[in-house]
Amino acid sequence: MEFKNKVVLITGAASGIGKAAALAFAKEGAKMVVSDRDIPAGEATVANIIEQGGEAVFFSADVAVFVEVEQLIQQILELHGRLDIAINNAGIAGLSARTSDYPIADFEKVMQINTAGVFYGMKAQLPQMVKQGKGVIINTASIAGLKGLPNSIAYTASKHAVVGMTKTVAMEYGKQNIRVNALCPVFTVTPLFNPEQIEAVAPGIPDKLKANVPMKRFAEVQEQVDAMLWLASDKASFVTGVAFPVDGGLSA
Repeated sequence: MEFKNKVVLITGAASGIGKAAALAFAKEGAKMVVSDRDIPAGEATVANIIEQGGEAVFFSADVAVFVEVEQLIQQILELHGRLDIAINNAGIAGLSARTSDYPIADFEKVMQINTAGVFYGMKAQLPQMVKQGKGVIINTASIAGLKGLPNSIAYTASKHAVVGMTKTVAMEYGKQNIRVNALCPVFTVTPLFNPEQIEAVAPGIPDKLKANVPMKRFAEVQEQVDAMLWLASDKASFVTGVAFPVDGGLSA
């Protein structure tokens, strides 16, 4: 098992890519810590892991509140005494609107969760990893962290910030054997991005989005999870500071 007895934290693990990743890491022997604001769904993820013979606990936390992130890390250390891999995955898409029409309050909300949330996570995780002399951090960014995405000024800004923070922290902590990378997914089929539901509301939009992808399809959740597993593994032992696109060639 690739991650046997490794302590792995995933935020935003109640659904979508985060949930699938939690199940996959557990299958590979990790001691999972599932975190989310959605307590029932987060606990359901843990139940799924246990049903499949894995080990997991759930701790609720709002990544936009630093004291809750600090408490989350403290709970992990009280339970396991270490933190080997942290995946800062929690985030929101925000509104779809042209920049001049984008509400300031909504912009600030997206930035607080997507950008400050990743900063808070790393700020709380790094001291323990430094103490251990080793650690891996993966921040979930987006293809919107590598290029523009019209009508999504807040999301695009927040994900560009995630990529920039990832590169900065990788440079700061590489000498302490801590690897930090960003995963940059393209449109991935999850409960939050359901092409059929989008088609029902905005006919033709899914086809337009798909047409921009060189491979002419959307990503599957497992394709993003497989990239996470590789980035977190020793197979990527000399990979750090990378914004890793899993995007069917869109960023080429």
